[in-house]
Amino acid sequence: MANDKAKKVAGALKKGSGRKATRVHTKVHFYKPNTLKLARAPKVLTKSVKALPKMDSFAILKFPLTTESAMKKIEENNTLVFIVDLKSNKRQIKEAVTKMYQIKAEKVNTLIRPDGSKKAYVKLTPDYEALDVANRIGII
Repeated sequence: MANDKAKKVAGALKKGSGRKATRVHTKVHFYKPNTLKLARAPKVLTKSVKALPKMDSFAILKFPLTTESAMKKIEENNTLVFIVDLKSNKRQIKEAVTKMYQIKAEKVNTLIRPDGSKKAYVKLTPDYEALDVANRIGII
């Protein structure tokens, strides 16, 4: 008799009992169950090469300004005047001037001109002469 019962249970385990248990819902709203979230494992690379920075010192500084007022700034205030990229900030301008012309800038003032371009006033430290730098660059 025990053997028959064991066979019956083994058969039920193999093919299932045929009855499905229903879940008792105690809340009015249905909440989606948390399922397994696998990390992405792409088969193809989207970027084969890392992009180089677009704002290098040559892109930041467009050209030095050679107007009368700019010349006055060079002579009297030890300041160089540049037209720079619109997206560049003061730190980037200062770094670009240092990198390109081997000079130290004390401070940088910027303004956006009515024509939409950005102008930067680069004041040099007292140990650099703006006139000498301007000659070296080729402004004067």
